Amino acid sequence: MSVGQDTAAERPAGLRARKKQRTRDDLMRVALELFTTQGYDATTVDEIADAVEVSQRTFFRYFASKEDVAFGVASLVEGQFVEQLRLRPAGEDPILAMRRAVVRAWELMGETIDEVAPVELVMRAYRMIESTPALLSAALRRGSETEDEIVGIIAAREHLDVESDPRPRVAVAAVCGVMRMAGRVWGQPGHETSVEALAALTETYLDALAPSLTGPWHGAREPRTGRHVCRDDVPVG
Repeated sequence: MSVGQDTAAERPAGLRARKKQRTRDDLMRVALELFTTQGYDATTVDEIADAVEVSQRTFFRYFASKEDVAFGVASLVEGQFVEQLRLRPAGEDPILAMRRAVVRAWELMGETIDEVAPVELVMRAYRMIESTPALLSAALRRGSETEDEIVGIIAAREHLDVESDPRPRVAVAAVCGVMRMAGRVWGQPGHETSVEALAALTETYLDALAPSLTGPWHGAREPRTGRHVCRDDVPVG
């Protein structure tokens, strides 16, 4: 998790706390605007701080680095997902618990993201990360760290030793892979630019996870019905 990260449920109350939160949100929004207009490498911490009218020292009170602020919104979402997963009932199976944690996290994060930056800017920032080698590498590293944390949560829920039982790592890798794929699809031109659209897309892809990994495929699936069809288009199930 990133330095200074807070989840939606932990956003502060009180005049002083709200002022600090506004400064943090302003730094994230301005950073994304500069990164997506003039490029990540061409943007400096001083430029971000100057645009918000704070000192470089103030910037580093909120973010550990330029990379950290680039992933500010993503860290909020990941933090909320982890928090919601910790709150899931013990009786839920791991895949269901992760799916419901994702859905609940997006429900809580929609308004928070709007407070930080327009969702259209968040989408452009996502594309910028995907097209910037240094950020793409950082995204993979940070994602791996988050997955390790989730694996620990799942293993603890199921009372498993991850060194001897591969299932927590396999399940988390599958779910997180689906979530990354949904994000890439959402970030492509032509898709609806809303948090709700991303949440719905993620749900759809997660719902397809188990059917995609179990049982025979027997060729292509018919759209909408999900029925298997043979190559000669005769339904087989």
